[in-house]
Amino acid sequence: MIETFQRSLPNGTTLSCRAAGKPGQPLMVFLHGFPEAAFIWDELLDYFADPAHGGYRCVAPNLRGFEKSSAPTEVAEYKAHLLIQDIQQLVATENADGSMAALVAHDWGGAFAWGYANAFPEQVGKLVIINSPHPGTFTRELRNSPAQQQASAYMNFLARPDAEALLAADDFKRMWPFFTLMKAGPDGFGWLTEEVKQKYREVWGAGLTGACNLYRVTPMKPPLPGQTIDGIPVLPPERLTVNVPTFVFWALDDAALLPGLLEGLDAYVPKLEVKKVPNATHWIVHEQPQLVAREIEAFLQRS
Repeated sequence: MIETFQRSLPNGTTLSCRAAGKPGQPLMVFLHGFPEAAFIWDELLDYFADPAHGGYRCVAPNLRGFEKSSAPTEVAEYKAHLLIQDIQQLVATENADGSMAALVAHDWGGAFAWGYANAFPEQVGKLVIINSPHPGTFTRELRNSPAQQQASAYMNFLARPDAEALLAADDFKRMWPFFTLMKAGPDGFGWLTEEVKQKYREVWGAGLTGACNLYRVTPMKPPLPGQTIDGIPVLPPERLTVNVPTFVFWALDDAALLPGLLEGLDAYVPKLEVKKVPNATHWIVHEQPQLVAREIEAFLQRS
């Protein structure tokens, strides 16, 4: 059963959260991306809270700027280290020692999970990344791959000053294509029911500025016409290494994040497993939640 709550943090942020399982059990934290919200994890929260699948305490926050979480208007308030701090302080409210059995993340959530595991590896038992590029390979592909530059061009649209107004117009007419313009999964778009659409309307109706600010604040996006790749930072190796057992789950029909992002990943992540999934898109958590749950469970059970 899913519980919902608001959690106030020492840094002044409040995160709206969804959770399942008994407090005090080994902790799994789930981080969503754009244009999603914490509710996408509900099936996995229930799955891993079940004693038959580990009996974990499962917590999925809405990131700052999403749903009913704090949504500062200043772009600088969405820098990665601040969102990582949110998660770290949230974890400390669940476990005094700040530890997690596993951190599971998708899309933007993965960006913060990569950073978290780099900065605080001792706090992350295992890391699961679902279609979220590592900053080392993402930077490389944004600088050198015309195909990835084109696939990521939408990031510049979402960084426009008027992006949230455009996205909210006409019952979020410009939002639904983020889902439907990708190749359909094995069951088509059957997951995008009217009930799911209504959940998205409620999330997006709470405001889109925070979500768009993630795109405004990041320098990791393709150069605009007339710009060069020099604005895309090249991070030092110590900011990129992740010394945590890591399982990367990659749907191969993701039109925004191309498979080239997996090349050379093991140079940054020594304890790496990769599972490539054909006939699945960026929205694999919606499309095949049971497959995602089984693969994560198998990874957690491996020593």
